[in-house]
Amino acid sequence: MTDRPHPLALGERGDPAPWRSADLRYDRDAGWIGDVDPGEPWLLGIAGLTMELRPTEAGQVGIFPEHAALLPWLRDRVVDGGEAEPHGVDTRPPTVLNLFAYTGLTTLALAAAGVAVTHLDAARPTVAWARRNAEHSSLADRPVRWIVDDALAFSEREVRRGRTYDGVILDPPSYGHGPGGQTWRIEHNLERLLAVCARLLQPSGFLLLTAHTPDLWPGRLAQLVASALDRPDGEVERGPLGLETVDGRVLELGAFARSSRTR
Repeated sequence: MTDRPHPLALGERGDPAPWRSADLRYDRDAGWIGDVDPGEPWLLGIAGLTMELRPTEAGQVGIFPEHAALLPWLRDRVVDGGEAEPHGVDTRPPTVLNLFAYTGLTTLALAAAGVAVTHLDAARPTVAWARRNAEHSSLADRPVRWIVDDALAFSEREVRRGRTYDGVILDPPSYGHGPGGQTWRIEHNLERLLAVCARLLQPSGFLLLTAHTPDLWPGRLAQLVASALDRPDGEVERGPLGLETVDGRVLELGAFARSSRTR
């Protein structure tokens, strides 16, 4: 059991006992505190996958479990709506570009459903972590392209190459750096990246945007997606991302906006 701070965890504790028995507690000044070796990973079963978790210096453990609620929608897009129509012997799998893909929960869920995924993250150790998760989940042989690159730079190159995808997923951080020293700030770069992603989509493709930045709530994300895809705001689904406690309360951790057709 881990005890980690979150800026949106503002409610009262339902039961103080579990907090006292946490195996690891993260302190912003002291780092990880507890009897468990923070360098030792553990495995978590989620959404039919096996994910390797480990404490990081930033206070994360290697998974955003609130994203699991989005997986059924994604599977519906690629299994029911994303398959290419067969023409002769053309039975290509649906293709998805997953940007800021972290340790691979979404990538591997799609790969398990038969999708050819391009998995991109700017941090080489994080991509290596995602590949280990593929091995843990017995999916190492699936058609996943593992890319270490800057999301915007790579996407712009894909446009120049004339490539398109049946879906694009992105989970941008508030700020970060690309492997070449590129600076990412969501308030400055997100609109440009979404415009590029729109050019990478097949006409019937889908786009899923998630964010954990406090000022980017569902309505604003929907506006950004609608603008990039040249669609009315009301046609873009949106909602909060969160986790439900055992007593039914919901900790909101971010937001999503998604559209399953571009035109």
